[in-house]
Amino acid sequence: MNFSLARASLMAEADLVGIAGERAVCDSRGVLYFPDLRLLAVSDLHLEKGSSFARRGALIPPYDTGATLLRLQAVIADYQPAIVISLGDSFHDGGGAERMHQTFRDRLEALMAGRDWFWVAGNHDPEAPADLPGETVRELAIGSLLFRHEPSKIRTEGEVAGHLHPCARIVQQGRSVRRRCFAGDGGRMIMPAFGAYTGSLNVLDRAYAGLFRRETLIAYMLGAARIFAISGSMLRPG
Repeated sequence: MNFSLARASLMAEADLVGIAGERAVCDSRGVLYFPDLRLLAVSDLHLEKGSSFARRGALIPPYDTGATLLRLQAVIADYQPAIVISLGDSFHDGGGAERMHQTFRDRLEALMAGRDWFWVAGNHDPEAPADLPGETVRELAIGSLLFRHEPSKIRTEGEVAGHLHPCARIVQQGRSVRRRCFAGDGGRMIMPAFGAYTGSLNVLDRAYAGLFRRETLIAYMLGAARIFAISGSMLRPG
């Protein structure tokens, strides 16, 4: 299929939202795509989390990096972005890039080839990943958008951030549904965590206090094949 037609099909199936006037696709796999910029944003990959836990004696299956990169590979193949921004905590700790198996390193470098790639510094990985291409930045401004890892407590229009691993919960007809989500109010967006071994935090938790205009808050909940836009008034704690 022609790449432009494939992207158009994806955009028709996803939620097209506005962030400070910039069009963005909320993809149900947990990435944002900005069609006018040919820019893909992904957050909180937490690569090598399994090996990080193993070093501390907590043995969990060491498959997270491979699973996360396969999902990222599929997204990049679909959108063919010119720019990729990884919004911090790309690796679970500062030594993650060094521990990554050569097979995974080769796969990652193949994804990076031919496009501009930015590593936003996170609280887990404040320094540039060892021996990997791409540019490491504290934050990145493009047009009306500002990409950073942790959302600012000071209102910043156009901010796209991660860090908090948002999820949302609704209750209807006695049934509770809890899913990862994008959380936005038209002026800023907080992205869900993409990594295979990442958890989530309800958008009604006090950690989000003051970040959104409550009257325009929308949780874009990740379904199996589509996004569900849920008004803030319908959200429940837990």
